[in-house]
Amino acid sequence: MGTLAERLVVIGGDAAGMSAASQARRRRGPGDLRIVAFEKGAHASYSACGIPYLVGGEVSDVESLISRRPEVFRDELDIDLRLRSEVVEIDLDRRAVAVRDERGGRGWEPFDQLVVATGAVPARPDLPGADAEGVYGVQTLDDGIALLRALEDEPRRAVVVGGGYIGLEMAEAMVRRGLEVSLVDAAEQPMGTLDPDMGALVADALRDLGVKVHLGERIEGFEESGGRVTAARTENRTLPADLVVLGLGTRPNSALAEAAGIPVGETSGIVTDRRMRTPVEGVWAAGDCVENFHRVSRRPVAIALGTHANKQGRVAGINIGGGHASFPGVVGTAVSKICEYEVARTGLTTAAAEKAGFEPVGGIVESTTRAGYYPGARQMKIKTIADRGTGRLLGAQIVGQEGAAKRIDALAVAIWHEMTVEEMSGLDLSYAPPFAPVWDPVLIAARKASEHIDRLDGKA
Repeated sequence: MGTLAERLVVIGGDAAGMSAASQARRRRGPGDLRIVAFEKGAHASYSACGIPYLVGGEVSDVESLISRRPEVFRDELDIDLRLRSEVVEIDLDRRAVAVRDERGGRGWEPFDQLVVATGAVPARPDLPGADAEGVYGVQTLDDGIALLRALEDEPRRAVVVGGGYIGLEMAEAMVRRGLEVSLVDAAEQPMGTLDPDMGALVADALRDLGVKVHLGERIEGFEESGGRVTAARTENRTLPADLVVLGLGTRPNSALAEAAGIPVGETSGIVTDRRMRTPVEGVWAAGDCVENFHRVSRRPVAIALGTHANKQGRVAGINIGGGHASFPGVVGTAVSKICEYEVARTGLTTAAAEKAGFEPVGGIVESTTRAGYYPGARQMKIKTIADRGTGRLLGAQIVGQEGAAKRIDALAVAIWHEMTVEEMSGLDLSYAPPFAPVWDPVLIAARKASEHIDRLDGKA
C-alpha cells in the first residue's frame, strides 16, 4: 500500500489563504499533498480592495472582483475549497479543526499542516442601535453586495463613521451614488496614518466634494425606527441617515488562533517568523491576521493590506511545498482616492518616528504632476520626514490630484533601502513634460529635506 498523502488545511479563502494553497499545490501533487480550504463566506479569492468601487459604480459587476472561481481551484488545482464553511475551533493536540457548515452541522477535519489566514475583523462600536438594519460594515465581498442592494432602495442620506482608508473610499462611493454624505471622525483630522497637517488637506478635499465633515466628534449611538437606522448621534449633533457605513478600521482576526494556544503578539496579530511559520510546529499564518515587522521602526505592526496578504500567502505556500521563501517586512505603503483627489503614504509619520527614537525633520513642498505649462498639470503636495542625525528618509506622504499618488513608490523604495534624502535628491528619475516637471516633485522634496537638515546643523 502507498503512503497516505499529507493533509494541508487552510482557514480562509481569500488572498493569503488561496495564495498559500496554490503555491503549495504547484510544488506538490495531489498524491503527495491533499489540500482542503474553508471559507465562511459565499465567495473566495476576490479583491476586497475593489469593494468601494463596486459600491460606487466604477466596477460594474461582482464577478469582476473575483480572481478565481471555486471550480478552478477544484478542477485545475485539485484544491478542495469549501464555501460557507466556518472553522470554529482548532485542536492542536488532535491536529484537527472543527468546521460548521451552512446548515449548522459540525465535523472535524484532520491536518498535518495548517495555514491560518483568517484576515481582519472590522471595528464595530458597542453602541445603542449599532445592530440596526441599515448599519453596514464593509470587510468582505458579501458586505459589499449587501450594501449594493441597500442602494437599490434609493437612500438620500448616508453617514460614514471613521476617516481612515475605508471611510474615505466609502464616502466617495456614496458621493458618486448621489447621496448627501456626512463623515464623522473622533480625531481632529482624517487619515490617522498621515501627519495632521497632511490630514487637514484630505479634510479640505472632502469638503470640496460636498461631504459634510465633522471632526473631533465621537459617535454616541444610532437612532432607529422599526428596527431600521434613522440617524447617527454624536456628542454635538444628530445626523439624519438612511444608511450608515462603518469605517473604523480593523484588527487582526486572531481569536481562533489564540484560543487554540497559537501565540499572538502585542498588536493582537499572530506571531510568525519570516517564513510565515508560527511557533507551533506545522502551523503557518499569513495575511491580515498576522503581526508584521516594520523595517523602519523595527517594531511589530498590524497593517491590513492585500499586497502583504498575497505575498505572505505565497511565502507560506512555497515553504509548505518544500521550497524556501521569506517575507522581509513592511514599510506601510498605501494609496487611496477620493474622487479626483489622491492620497498616499509610506514609512513612519512624525509621531511614529519620534516614538521609534528618531529625531524627525519634516517639510512640505508644492509642485505639479506635469510640467506647469503642459495641459492637464495638477497640483500636489509631498511631505518628507527624515532623521536629523543621519539624513535617512523615514516617511513620506502625498496629497494631490491625478498623477500624484503613485510617486509614493519611489519614496517607498528609498525607505526600504535606507537611503538618505541627500542620496535621493540625485536619483536619475524620468522626465518629459507630459509626466513631470524637469525636477520631479520627489526630487524637490528630498532636496528640500536635505537642505532643512543642513540649516538646522549650521551647514548652510
